[in-house]
Amino acid sequence: MSHLALRIDKLPSTPMMKKILLLTGIGWMFDAMDQGMVSGVMASIAMDWSLSTEQLALLGSIGMLGMALGAALSGMAADKWGRRTVIMLTLIIYGVASGLSGFANEFEMLLVLRFFTGFGLGGELPAASTLISEFSPTKKRGRNVIFLESFWAWGWIIAALVAYLVIPVYGWRYAFWIGAVPALFAAILRFAVPESPRYLESVGKREAADALVRKMEEQAGISSSPYEKSTADVSVKLHVSFAELWSKKYLKTTIVLWLIWFGINFGYYGFVLWTPSLLVGQGFTLVKSFEFTLIMCLAQLPGYFSAAYLVEKIGRKRVLSVYFAGTALAAWLYGHAGSDAQVLAFGCLLYFFSLGAWGCVYAYTPEVYPTVARASGCGWAAAFGRIGAFTAPFVVPVVYKAFGTEAGYGFLFAIFTAVFAVVAVVVALLGKETMGKSLEEISGEQTEV
Repeated sequence: MSHLALRIDKLPSTPMMKKILLLTGIGWMFDAMDQGMVSGVMASIAMDWSLSTEQLALLGSIGMLGMALGAALSGMAADKWGRRTVIMLTLIIYGVASGLSGFANEFEMLLVLRFFTGFGLGGELPAASTLISEFSPTKKRGRNVIFLESFWAWGWIIAALVAYLVIPVYGWRYAFWIGAVPALFAAILRFAVPESPRYLESVGKREAADALVRKMEEQAGISSSPYEKSTADVSVKLHVSFAELWSKKYLKTTIVLWLIWFGINFGYYGFVLWTPSLLVGQGFTLVKSFEFTLIMCLAQLPGYFSAAYLVEKIGRKRVLSVYFAGTALAAWLYGHAGSDAQVLAFGCLLYFFSLGAWGCVYAYTPEVYPTVARASGCGWAAAFGRIGAFTAPFVVPVVYKAFGTEAGYGFLFAIFTAVFAVVAVVVALLGKETMGKSLEEISGEQTEV
């Protein structure tokens, strides 16, 4: 382990760390806002454009295809050119594409713009979680990344408010125009968020990395030995290739992470993108479905905060297993709810456990790769996961066509229950505990995940 990594791991929460977490979290919130608004837009645009169920499925999935490509490419780019650069560029792409979506006058045009919106969104998330993970000391790393993920809940809450208050009155185009704000916010990030010191050290820029860590040490009242330039201040290997992620060194890590990411994406996006539309199909009005979705989104917050607390108390592996199992149970109960009160209660439970699991997945993923492969590994895992997210919305019309709306609703959530349960078992049997270990210590033990 390098001297710089040891210094980072000894730090408490500093003003710099809090500022980076807040600003990166706001960018994360904007991403969530877009995803949340799509579920409301799908229900509204179906009425305006008389879209078929298959067209709605494609609209819900095309952004996921963009997210898969964005995650894969941005992960490699972040390992080569830096985390901060990728975060800013992807926010601009996402914001511009979202704003232009509001001007779409035909279905095909909207699909193209939603693809590019997804590309930017998918590219930003792995880079942001990697940045926060690398800035954080060991004892606060998991909690910080889950706090970053908790901004997703605020984004969904804002999106639900937009769907509830804006779309019924002004239409779905205004929702997309609101989503253009991140393009402007990227300019603030450009000047306010520094590059990861671990990344800077990995590419030979140790003097710049030292200056960043020294500033945090000064904020915390910690003194450190003077920095001495050495022959180590040279550029080293910038990133690993896709093939190397499947080498013996990373094989088990990659397989397990890809299974986790595919499962949580398939299950989560399978129900969340369709929630308003599914509620309308069950007899609720559009406004009532938006109202229920808003209340369910509020349940995400305690899900995140409980996971953030437990992840540094009982460990990543246990939290992941318990929250995935809880999500499986909630999905089953939600699919068999027999009253409005049960729909709301079990829906809140579903959002609570699923978003707690999401937070822990984002905390766990950057921990099991070394710095040189961290963003690439996160990006490719996220990319494979988005294939699950792309596939899931198409399951809804297939199931409904095969079983009918009433029976299909229950069968649909039985599928999601099975997926979440399988992921819970994978984590319980094959997961590795990373709590209390430095990033360098974990990545040096690649024989297990």
